[in-house]
Parts: sequence; structure tokens; C-alpha cells
Amino acid sequence: MRMRNPSHPGEFIRTEIIEPNGLSVKAAAEVLGVSRPTLSNLLNGNADLSGEMALRIEKAFGVRMDTLMRMQSSYDIARTRKRERTIKVRRYLATAETPAR
Repeated sequence: MRMRNPSHPGEFIRTEIIEPNGLSVKAAAEVLGVSRPTLSNLLNGNADLSGEMALRIEKAFGVRMDTLMRMQSSYDIARTRKRERTIKVRRYLATAETPAR
């Protein structure tokens, strides 16, 4: 069963990792070796979670990169499904003249 409205992974990172550790965005950015604006954009849902950032979080806080990337994927899928009707593509049907590869 797919989630209809999964939260952005930045929200999880903020509420379950950064805040419980008593870190400011600036301090957490220093721990992760990224700029404060880069982390802030992620935490506020204005940037997607990259594989590199997920690995940095795993190394610093022990939350598995795989888990974080699945959260990003679920968020992306739900966001795209919401726009599904605006994406116009007809189903491709192979014909006898068009050999399948």
C-alpha cells in the first residue's frame, strides 16, 4: 500500500535527528560538512535529499542512507502521482510491423 502524502525527508531529518540532538541548523551543517543554506533548504523541503547528503547523515547520526533515500523516493512518487493527469502519454502498442527488442 503506497502512502498518499508522505512527508519530505527534510521534515524527518529536522524533527527526528537535528532537534532531538539539540543542534541548530548552523551547528548541524558544520557536523555534516555542508553550508547552512544547503541544509536549511533540505530541512524546509525546498531541496531534495541527495545521495551524498544521505550518506553524510548516516555517517554523522547513524540513520541508514537507504532509509533516507526510500523516504525521498516515496515523496517523489507521491508528488508525481498528484500530477498524473497532467502528464499526457499514450500507451505504446507494438504492431506486427514493429519488431520488439
